[in-house]
Amino acid sequence: MKTHYGARMTRAALLPSILALGLVLLTACASAPAAPTASLTEAQEAIARAEQSDARQHAGGELDQARQKLEMAEGAVERQDMVEAERLANEAEVAAELALARTEAAKAAEVNREMERAAEALTEEMRRMGEQQ
Repeated sequence: MKTHYGARMTRAALLPSILALGLVLLTACASAPAAPTASLTEAQEAIARAEQSDARQHAGGELDQARQKLEMAEGAVERQDMVEAERLANEAEVAAELALARTEAAKAAEVNREMERAAEALTEEMRRMGEQQ
């Protein structure tokens, strides 16, 4: 009976040590999160789309903000702060999309003004034709 009691005591004494060792190994094996490459790529592509749509002319502030956020995200990756990098990359993408949306709205407003001028010119021409008859 002594050996059975001694075995229980040994196991009871080893259990916390085994759990602590397991926790240390688990912590040591945990790796840093991967770089948010998909978010960074999406931000870069959104900035490129905004630039191609001439956002510099219509939404330069938003485009600059998108570029700054992307640079900050890349800096966070270098510092191994992947959570911050992900957040900044997402913010860069949103800023670029806003620049693109503002650019498209400005272009649509210009087309609208052009159509109004054309309609006014046509109305004026029709008025003149009516006066000549």
